[in-house]
Amino acid sequence: MPQDDDFSLFQEMMGDVKPITHDTAELKKERTLSAGQEARQQAAMWLTEDDPEYLSIDYAPMLKPEDMVEYKQDGIQHGVYKKLRLGKYPIQAKLDLHKKSLKDAREEVIKFLKQCLRLDIRTVLIVHGKGAHSNPPALMKSHLASWVTQIKDVQCAHSAQQFHGGTGAMYLMLRKSDEKKADNRERHQKRMG
Repeated sequence: MPQDDDFSLFQEMMGDVKPITHDTAELKKERTLSAGQEARQQAAMWLTEDDPEYLSIDYAPMLKPEDMVEYKQDGIQHGVYKKLRLGKYPIQAKLDLHKKSLKDAREEVIKFLKQCLRLDIRTVLIVHGKGAHSNPPALMKSHLASWVTQIKDVQCAHSAQQFHGGTGAMYLMLRKSDEKKADNRERHQKRMG
């Protein structure tokens, strides 16, 4: 009777197993980041960090002079990004990086963005030039495009419209200050009820 032996062996093995007390499955989906997403998240910095060396001047993915720069953090509304891309927000501050070395430009960008955040300025234009005649071409543009993705205070960025400099300039949308967020919450709560 091999079946009886199998059954008694099975009962012996399962002797100290306790039955499950609930019969519902937990459907919490574990969020996993790709290696690239994890690296970007760890590399990202806040402007409150005082290490401009964090933004590399040694390497950036190279762009061409006419390439469009497009960057948007998760959670930014499509309408907000579209309005920025179309140049429909008023430019509240402007920085020109022409004739600057990468090291000077990096320091200028950080100083400029910190000042904008302190003054509650959200929409800025940075003119970097196309770099068609630089060697390698679009060096400043490529580095700036890389830097804005590493600074958490920059919510989105896009190459400017032609009337603001086209692919030789970039719109940036900076995060709202905590005070502005609170004002928005209050205004929306009053409207709701």
